[in-house]
Amino acid sequence: MRNWYNFTWRPIWKNGVEADVLCTALARDLRRHARRVTMWPVPQEDATATRLAAAFRKAGWLVQMDQCDHNHVLNTGKRSFAEYWAGRPGQMRSTLQRKGKKVRTEIITQFSDDAWNSYEAIYANSWKPAEGDPVFLREFAKGESAAGRLRMAIAYSGEQPVAAQFWTVEDGVAYIHKLAHLEAAKALSAGTTLTAALLEHVIDKDGVALVDFGTGNDAYKKDWMEEDRPRYRLDCLDPRQARAWPTLVKRTIARVAPGAPQG
Repeated sequence: MRNWYNFTWRPIWKNGVEADVLCTALARDLRRHARRVTMWPVPQEDATATRLAAAFRKAGWLVQMDQCDHNHVLNTGKRSFAEYWAGRPGQMRSTLQRKGKKVRTEIITQFSDDAWNSYEAIYANSWKPAEGDPVFLREFAKGESAAGRLRMAIAYSGEQPVAAQFWTVEDGVAYIHKLAHLEAAKALSAGTTLTAALLEHVIDKDGVALVDFGTGNDAYKKDWMEEDRPRYRLDCLDPRQARAWPTLVKRTIARVAPGAPQG
């Protein structure tokens, strides 16, 4: 129920006893179909992780809850971009001041094949791993464009596209999906210029309340974002099923002897 592009994973539910009762019933029914259920990356700022863990435990599962990732976000707090930018690290502000004029930036809110082809070419020649599903991502961008949610930016050195970023905006949240630059153009710091340009757009024009940098604990995300929200993995095992016992033994050993292999 998750994929390469998920920012997070959570059930669609409301607060209240009825939702928890329903989740427990679903967890109990799952024991007829599986010996192990693993969910990640689950948020906790809305208590989803602890509510899920409680529901599965009540249904008879043995649940191990561990942090598996980070989610860096920025609460804009009604600040303008200028007010936000004044609080950034001095080195980052200096980089933009020195190098921002070395590239030309273009903000794109409507999908075009030319812009997307430029993005794909940049991504293919960047430090990033191979794209998980490029066809899916292109269709997702088209759909977000049709809905008015697409926010892209491309940086040019002369006429050469050297960096690109793909964001979306929805319900007051800006989501940073993809960013890449050509390795040969690293010295231009075009990524810094593009991130600043898109942040200015989503803060001052779209009026977002939150900017979400997705999963990952890359050092540069801490410079742009101001809050680190943990993401959790819930590993649920059914002790009544013999096929779950080897993994339960490994889990017990891992708790007693850190560094031991886990199943």
